[in-house]
Amino acid sequence: MGNEALSGSERSAGLRLAEFVAARLCHDLSGPVGTLIGALELMVEENDATAEAARVAEEAALVLKRRMRLLRAAWAEGTSEMGLEELLTLAEGMPGARRVQIDTSALKPEAVFAGPAARLLLNVLMLGAESLPAGGRLVLIGSPTQEIAVLLEGARAGWPPMLVQCLVDEAGAWSALTSARAVQAPLTALIARYSGLGLSFMLPGGPSDGENTPPPPLLLSFAAR
Repeated sequence: MGNEALSGSERSAGLRLAEFVAARLCHDLSGPVGTLIGALELMVEENDATAEAARVAEEAALVLKRRMRLLRAAWAEGTSEMGLEELLTLAEGMPGARRVQIDTSALKPEAVFAGPAARLLLNVLMLGAESLPAGGRLVLIGSPTQEIAVLLEGARAGWPPMLVQCLVDEAGAWSALTSARAVQAPLTALIARYSGLGLSFMLPGGPSDGENTPPPPLLLSFAAR
C-alpha cells in the first residue's frame, strides 16, 4: 500500500511505531554497549585490572551479539524456518533472560517452526519475559505447526493490561503505542495480524488483577486465517 492510500492518522501511527522501536533498540542495546566500553576503558587505565576487565568486556560483547541476533529475527522481515534448539538459543538474547526459564518439555525436541511462526513466538517470549518482572517460567505447550499456548508462572506474573486492547483489532494495537517501554505488546499483536496468524487469550477476561489467580495462557495459532 502506497503512502497516498494511507490516512493521516495511519501515517502518524506508523511513524510513532518506528520512533518507539528505534528508542527501544537504543535502550536494549545501550546496557551491554556501555558495559563493554567501560571494561575496555578500564583495561587501558588500570593494568592490574586487565584480566577482570577483559572478562567483563567479553561477557558484554556476547550479550550484545545475542540480543542483536534476537531482535533481527523477531523484529525484521524474512525470518527463516527454525528448529526448537535454534529458537531457544536466540531467546537467550532477551532482556531479563537470566531470570526467566523457558520450559519446552511438552514439545518434541525435533520441533520445527515455519518462519512467521518462529518470529511471532520470539516476540511472545520477549513479551513474556517482560511480564515476569520478578522472574519465573514461560511454559510452551502444543504443536509448532498448529498452535502453541504460552503460560506465565512466577511471582507478580501478568500480561500487560494493554494486551487485551491490542488483540481486539488493529486500531486498538496502534492506539496502545504510547511509549518505547510499552512497544512490545502492540508490536507483537501487529506482527501476528500482518502475518495472518492468530494471537488470543485462551480464557475470557484478559490479564488477571487477582494476586492468586494465574494469568490466562496466550494462544498462538499458526494455521492460515
